[in-house]
Amino acid sequence: MGFFQILAGLAVGAVTALKIALGAAVLAFIVGLLLALIQVFWGGRWTRLLIAAYVEWMRNVPALAHLFLLYFGLAAVGVRMSPLAAAITGLGLVGAAVLCEVFSAAFRTLHAGQREAALAVGLTPWRTLRFVLIPQMMRLSLPSIANFSSQLIKDTSIASAIAAPEVMFFARNLVTSTFDLTVIYAAALLLYAAMVWPVAWVFSGIEKRLETSR
Repeated sequence: MGFFQILAGLAVGAVTALKIALGAAVLAFIVGLLLALIQVFWGGRWTRLLIAAYVEWMRNVPALAHLFLLYFGLAAVGVRMSPLAAAITGLGLVGAAVLCEVFSAAFRTLHAGQREAALAVGLTPWRTLRFVLIPQMMRLSLPSIANFSSQLIKDTSIASAIAAPEVMFFARNLVTSTFDLTVIYAAALLLYAAMVWPVAWVFSGIEKRLETSR
């Protein structure tokens, strides 16, 4: 097989990898933001401890172990997930732990007086979060979100271990049928770089625009 034929074959997996990354990113953002809000503003002592325990567990256990538990472990008790759903859920929950720490740290750097002033002028707690605190938190978190997004795309490679048809899944199949290991994995590397670079470029552009708008 020629290099461009191999690249075209792996490109099918790149589409799946992007679907996994997008789904996991949305799940991670929603859950991570909710956990951060509870941890910083709403939760009591035990709630904060539970969230801290969740964050430590998800960050210190390999993501592949979570994917195995979701895909194989749940199937053993009668709950079956597709490889795609298991990959999105597993990477999303791990990502939620990462973003929870990022968002919590950003919220804590904001001066408490901003919240008090917003409430004093008549904004509801929800509007204070939406229009005052969350926008500033997002600005502070942007570099970390950029790193997380790039890493998430690369982490989709582990989804091949549960038969999710992404880049490395197709690469391994091609290797077993053609034994052209060097060319196939070189093509896979190029595809991952092609997926990660635009994401890094977009976030870099956003950061520069925010810097110039200050």
